[in-house]
Amino acid sequence: MRNHIRIHALLVACVVAMPAVAADYQANLGPMPLDDETKAVIAGRGNATASYDGKLLSVKGDFAGLPSSATTANLFLSPHIGVPGTKVLALTVSQSNSGTVSGSFKLSGAQAQALRTGRLYIQVDSEKAPPGYEWGPKGTLWGWLLPAHETAAQGVPQQGKWFLPQLDTPKR
Repeated sequence: MRNHIRIHALLVACVVAMPAVAADYQANLGPMPLDDETKAVIAGRGNATASYDGKLLSVKGDFAGLPSSATTANLFLSPHIGVPGTKVLALTVSQSNSGTVSGSFKLSGAQAQALRTGRLYIQVDSEKAPPGYEWGPKGTLWGWLLPAHETAAQGVPQQGKWFLPQLDTPKR
């Protein structure tokens, strides 16, 4: 009987000590990069959310205001937040000036680690977007998948604590 109680207590302790695997993420999709050459052909805004249950990443989002129809949307793996990376997974995208992006993927261990550390981003390309710079692609809309957080509406000052990602980064 004592062994049964010990085993039960050990199982309860393990369940309580296990970190929650499910996580929600969000991305604000905006035009990048903007310069005199690109501002006439790169515009629009969008939002995306993602949910990861430890096995499957599900992405859903929408966008509007593109100066030309969307052509592709992909998830990219970046070496750091804000740095262009390499395409890893293709999303489904509406082929129009406004629409949706979506996709579900089983992530590799390295991709899951990239998600937790803010190194996965969504890029939506459009017909008129220039092909690319020497240092990386010129996507129409970009947005890094970061942990879900409260955001202020456009034009409204952020009240209280601002969101600064404290991600699962390796110790140095």
